[in-house]
Amino acid sequence: MQESRKIRVGISIGDLNGIGCEIILKTFEDPRMLDFCTPIIFASNKTITHQKNELGIAINYNGVHDAGKAIDGKVNVVNVWKEIPKIEFGQETEEGGAYAIKSLRAAVKALKEDKVDVLVTAPINKKNIQAEDFNFPGHTDYLAQELEGESLMFMITDTLKVGLLTDHVAVKDAPAAINAILIRTKVRTIEKSLQMDFGIRRPKIALLGINPHSGDHGVIGKEDEEVMKPVIKEMSEAGHLVFGPYSADSFFGSDAHKNFDAILAAYHDQGLIPFKTLSFGNGVNFTAGLSKVRTSPDHGTAYEIAGKGKADHNSFKEALFKAIQIYRNRKEYLKLTENPLRQQKVRR
Repeated sequence: MQESRKIRVGISIGDLNGIGCEIILKTFEDPRMLDFCTPIIFASNKTITHQKNELGIAINYNGVHDAGKAIDGKVNVVNVWKEIPKIEFGQETEEGGAYAIKSLRAAVKALKEDKVDVLVTAPINKKNIQAEDFNFPGHTDYLAQELEGESLMFMITDTLKVGLLTDHVAVKDAPAAINAILIRTKVRTIEKSLQMDFGIRRPKIALLGINPHSGDHGVIGKEDEEVMKPVIKEMSEAGHLVFGPYSADSFFGSDAHKNFDAILAAYHDQGLIPFKTLSFGNGVNFTAGLSKVRTSPDHGTAYEIAGKGKADHNSFKEALFKAIQIYRNRKEYLKLTENPLRQQKVRR
């Protein structure tokens, strides 16, 4: 792939009945966005035309049959399907989920074949995507299967980064899912991502406790004393800048998070409630630890406003910019960490 061309951003369309297409089209309604990248939307010409007409969004695009044929300086649409799906804004339909997965599969295939450089995904509905050949609770789990590496759900802004030990796991099952191996793996993944994707040489990572008040020395649950503290001590002694476990109820309110490069929360809501409270609309969901870069906005399908032209596209735009930035950071990191001896000719 030529170095001179713009970064190619693959975009999956998300649930056709949600706000996915709206936030994508609104982002590229501004022609200046084409100075930063070449967007490649995986859907169909007819679907995009229908959505832009319904929403009153003025945008031109270039239809292609293969992502490799995309043209710089244009919004490109890969025709993944020929038929015209039924669009029912605001409704959770089986058809809406089926086409969301068709788009995602095609986009991931292009990503694996290096026809796109990064992937930005529009929101899906976790219920209506379920099928015999697709049984995943979300994007992260599917990408973990399709791409190399150890996936980590990493919610990011420029100033706040929150990773999850367990993501789409029921609260009642989260403590049992947390063990020493998982903690070590997630800490190393988040540490590597901070170095490679964000240019932080010696990242400081805070872990939040599993129980209220991190168990109060075993009075309110023993997981923090018996599982988390020994691993944190072991990794700290091995040279990792990892600290905790901290009581989650006061950690963000006291601004303690500002002393760390990233926070690793024990379960979904423990990390995402404070993250979205502090940064909603500007946050980005980044799947760290994988061989390819994938980001998405920090919100869902928003059925309640779908088709009304009210959707805010800022989080999607942030996801796009973050994907480009992380891609460039990785290339620079890999170049800097190459074996310098390989760059030199052998002297005789």
